[in-house]
Amino acid sequence: MYIAETSSYHYRISYKETGVVWKLSSYFVEHIPFKQQPIVFYCIGTDRSTGDSLGPLTGSYLSELSLFPYPVIGTLEDPLHALNLQQRIEHTKTLYPDAFTVAIDACLSKRDAVGQLLFQDGPILPGKAVGKELPPVGDVSIKGIVNIAGFMEQAVLQSTRLHLPFEMSRMIGRALQLAHHRQKSESVNNRDNYSHYADPWNKVRYPDFRQTD
Repeated sequence: MYIAETSSYHYRISYKETGVVWKLSSYFVEHIPFKQQPIVFYCIGTDRSTGDSLGPLTGSYLSELSLFPYPVIGTLEDPLHALNLQQRIEHTKTLYPDAFTVAIDACLSKRDAVGQLLFQDGPILPGKAVGKELPPVGDVSIKGIVNIAGFMEQAVLQSTRLHLPFEMSRMIGRALQLAHHRQKSESVNNRDNYSHYADPWNKVRYPDFRQTD
């Protein structure tokens, strides 16, 4: 879990926004190479803290999908957290040395940003909000803002209602699942010479994906 920082590479959307799963999946289709190389999903966090449970909740959701073929590291049963992060990343790199990596984690930010989902080029710096030095994770990162930053972060995480990270984990998981199937469907259409259809899925754009300040 880390504190969200201002970056020119962040895009954000509320988990309550209409069509959020489809809109997130459109962004994932464009920026995650589902077809081109192995992909590993690092779902960071712990089930011992409700606010920090977004990662393992998402990991459990993805790992239970029979048609989601990618390795998922970090679930409610087997969390990926500060004590095992370095070791498990190194082990995974030996198994998938050329993998594209997606990091998923909870974060803290301003009050009016709580409930927003963020997608960013570049890694997550896990543990930063609670003063821990951990290695950066991810070629791209997906974050959910679960509560307010700035004061007693550990207590804030412990007192966060489970409902918010649970709902956000479902939005992320469903969007990743949909993005995978959209890429797969696009490959079938191209193979069968259906590419003449207008507005192919991988070219959909949504103006309500706003870059952060």
